[in-house]
Amino acid sequence: MRLADQRGVRTGFPFVVALVAIAVGYGLSAGLDGYFVYLGMSAVVAGISLLGLGVVTGSAGMISLCQLTFGAVGAWTVSALNEAQAPGGFLLWLLLGGLAAGVVGILVGLPALRLRGINLAVVTLGLAAAADLALVQLQFPGVSGGISVERPEAFSDDRSYFQLAIVVLVLCCLAVYFLRRGRWGSAWQAVAFSERGTAAAGTSVRTSKLTAFAVSATLGGISGGLLTGQVGLAFPASFTAIQSLALYVLAIMSGAHLIDMAVFGAVLWVGVPELLKRWGIPQDWAFVVFGVLGVQALASGGNLGTTVRQVWYRRSKREPAKLDLAGTVAVKYKAPGPPVLTVRGLSVNFGHVSALSSVDISVPEHGVLGVIGPNGAGKSTLVDAISGFLPNADGSVELGGKPLTGSPSNRARAGLRRTFQQDRVPPGLTVGAYVKFLARRRLTADEIGEALDFFGCPAARTPLSQVDVGARRLVEVVGHLLARPRVLLLDEPAAGLPHEEHVAFGERLRQVPARFGVSVLLIEHDLDLVRSVCDTITVLDFGRVLASGPQAEVLADPAVLKAYMGETELL
Repeated sequence: MRLADQRGVRTGFPFVVALVAIAVGYGLSAGLDGYFVYLGMSAVVAGISLLGLGVVTGSAGMISLCQLTFGAVGAWTVSALNEAQAPGGFLLWLLLGGLAAGVVGILVGLPALRLRGINLAVVTLGLAAAADLALVQLQFPGVSGGISVERPEAFSDDRSYFQLAIVVLVLCCLAVYFLRRGRWGSAWQAVAFSERGTAAAGTSVRTSKLTAFAVSATLGGISGGLLTGQVGLAFPASFTAIQSLALYVLAIMSGAHLIDMAVFGAVLWVGVPELLKRWGIPQDWAFVVFGVLGVQALASGGNLGTTVRQVWYRRSKREPAKLDLAGTVAVKYKAPGPPVLTVRGLSVNFGHVSALSSVDISVPEHGVLGVIGPNGAGKSTLVDAISGFLPNADGSVELGGKPLTGSPSNRARAGLRRTFQQDRVPPGLTVGAYVKFLARRRLTADEIGEALDFFGCPAARTPLSQVDVGARRLVEVVGHLLARPRVLLLDEPAAGLPHEEHVAFGERLRQVPARFGVSVLLIEHDLDLVRSVCDTITVLDFGRVLASGPQAEVLADPAVLKAYMGETELL
């Protein structure tokens, strides 16, 4: 099958699944009695809420313990519009309820820009508790007058309303599916794994977090509106803080960032209390069951969805993807030009400790500048300061003759990219999705494939979770190169590679300026790699420039040899 045909099959597959799900829902509605239709509706409502939690918690990695508060906003909006006899009908009210909850979600997400972990959990749980108390006092619109929410005429009975709810659930699943495959979804995964890596890709960490909260809250609002249409009147007991907490635990345990597991979690949400009821056990004990399962999931560091997928992967007997840097590549070189990145008087102080002191460097256009030095010389601090991660640094940075200022994401969008010593590659994406996220522009499959092949990286469809660390580092390099920046700062990109692959990587890195039109600043400890790649070298020692110039002159400098090998070895 040709590549275009394969892409067509992959694009159409979710719609086929959606149609099958709607058909199954219709069959269930026809085969179930009134009580089981009610349970099915409850599962649909829970499934949409879990989809939202999967976005903010599973994909974006933030703790949100107020999902049912967003449901209450959606229920309140639908009830108020119904009481006011607003035009448009239930389906429009349902959408407006989701949008209203999305706005509230953005407001709730603002603390997430500063808070993380348990602190964010306390804030969101406090909001849920406050909303719970407020709803008890205020009541929902229409409750005092007994004004029931009007369903659409075509879906007035419970069976047909259940069919409508199935369609809404399927549409929500499709929306989450395509969002997760797009730029927003990649940003959520990236910000969950590394905020610094996200900013270095030119993506706003603030926007990524707020969009995750907005989408999650919108889905929560839709679920609350659907619930109101199911029971006719909204009551505070449906949106308590303890239920939000239990729903979060269920999302963690099931792995609700996976769409099928969000649906499975919804079945558990309804099925466990129902089983306890049939066994003569109070249904509130379901919260205990969910709590135990959640503790087990947190302790093991996994969830049911990822465990099932890992088992399937092992049964398929696939080998972890590795680099393939064998063979030679066509030689392309370009003579270095005038400086494209100029740094003057760069100084960084941490208290009374001077990490950098009046450092001057320049990266030539179409050239590769190597920055070397002993451990603790200030090399990574230099990259952090240039790329904007140390905003209090003194000195000036110019890119293409223009001052380079602002946040790391602004500098990345201006044409300065960087990689990190540590692994910043989110394992939840595929190789191709991560490359597209870093590139921030439209890429053809051929462009991605050629760049990956040039560096010997795994194929675009390979999950990054199945790629070793060394290969992930080079996938990161490929993604940044395809963004076509003016300058790429590489902080030990070959770390984790064996020596033979260091050499092969060096052959390719030497051709980056000519092949991709990108100048490179390379920080590296492997002097063989530096010799094979760099036109000029700058040596740092204790935060100061020890030597700078053509590599042959610098590497022969006695002061440089002394800094690397010590005074004794030079005697």
